[in-house]
Amino acid sequence: LSTPMPQYGFAGLSEGDQWCVCADRWAEALTAGRACPVVLEATHVSALEYIDLADLERHAVPGR
Repeated sequence: LSTPMPQYGFAGLSEGDQWCVCADRWAEALTAGRACPVVLEATHVSALEYIDLADLERHAVPGR
């Protein structure tokens, strides 16, 4: 996601940017020890069908 793709109008992500990750992929990243930070206020309650709240809380950061 950090690679710009101007042909699609995508400038790439920079440090500090926020983006959406589906719960399944986040859970996979957690298992691999690579889970990204989570803004709990921006996380839908249905994520709890895939991920334990304690895991989300351990990766929580404040939103902007």
